[in-house]
Amino acid sequence: MASFQKATRASVSMKRFISFQQPSTRSVATRATSYTLNTGAKIPALGFGTFQDPDSQEDTVSRALQKGMRLIDTARVYNVEEQVGRGIKKSGVPREDIFVGTKLWCNDYHPEDVERALDDSLRDLDTPYVDLMLMHYPCTFQRGPDRFPRNAEGRMIAGETTYLETWKAMEKLTRTGKVKAIGVSNFSKGEVETLLRGSSTVPAVHQMEVHPYLQQKGFNQWLKTKGIHTVQFSPLGNMNDFYRQTGWSKDISHMMRVIDQPILKEIGEKYGKTPVQVVLAWGINSGRSVIPKSIVDWQIEQNLEADFELQPEDMAQIATLDAKARFNDPSLDYEWRLYSDLEGIEGTVRGLTH
Repeated sequence: MASFQKATRASVSMKRFISFQQPSTRSVATRATSYTLNTGAKIPALGFGTFQDPDSQEDTVSRALQKGMRLIDTARVYNVEEQVGRGIKKSGVPREDIFVGTKLWCNDYHPEDVERALDDSLRDLDTPYVDLMLMHYPCTFQRGPDRFPRNAEGRMIAGETTYLETWKAMEKLTRTGKVKAIGVSNFSKGEVETLLRGSSTVPAVHQMEVHPYLQQKGFNQWLKTKGIHTVQFSPLGNMNDFYRQTGWSKDISHMMRVIDQPILKEIGEKYGKTPVQVVLAWGINSGRSVIPKSIVDWQIEQNLEADFELQPEDMAQIATLDAKARFNDPSLDYEWRLYSDLEGIEGTVRGLTH
């Protein structure tokens, strides 16, 4: 009996030692962070992207809203606005509780086309207004129904207007009640400065590629000083196969996926989170909104649990992953040097987007 008690005490002592030596999982609370735009409106930090998978969008948008998502990001060129609109209605969530953003495509940049293009989006989304309308790229394409107008050699045909003229047309829409805020996407610093100098409206949002491999620290800080909120697209970097399959796929898109980085796995273990959740939390803890896409229920649920506080030492570790690797760069297809004064423009490839 004495030896049994001695062995039990030793066993308990060893268990205590093992427990003490093992890294403990930090208890984290899931938040529902939002940010205030320069218009005074609130935008959620965590949203739902709708790029690709048109046949799945109605059900997934509906389920995402029912599970708690409140920011829906879409675009005219995605060809999913009808499905997104049906998903919003199907969810049963009141429209006023949802932040809906869409994007104007490059063939509708002529000032006379802008309001009609917005009306087309409102019709398909089945909503009287959008909370945010973005200019998708700074480049303009030839007016007309063809979204990718090309000449006999397959080269993109440029439009006759400028993005500043388009912006001024968008400014007028904010007075109609059909759009609450306007912004841009995929602009360089110089192009944003052109808007600031040439108009009276500071963009509410700049949506751009940001992830641990492309952190754009200086540009993000500059945008903050101008009161422009950043929304990260491709927040998981090269996880999306699109970047390996498009005609202008860059060699760097085949590098190790962001979420496979050991640092992110280690940080995730500390919080009881996945690398995906850590990457999304990094964006939110940096003061930005993130819009991951997924059509899988368990992934949507995990994304919703990605709004949690990261400790400064973990943010510092993620900062070391910055490779200035830009995966989204259709410059040579669009006949426009995108991101001209930003990081990660090396290795641009000529090829067709579609």
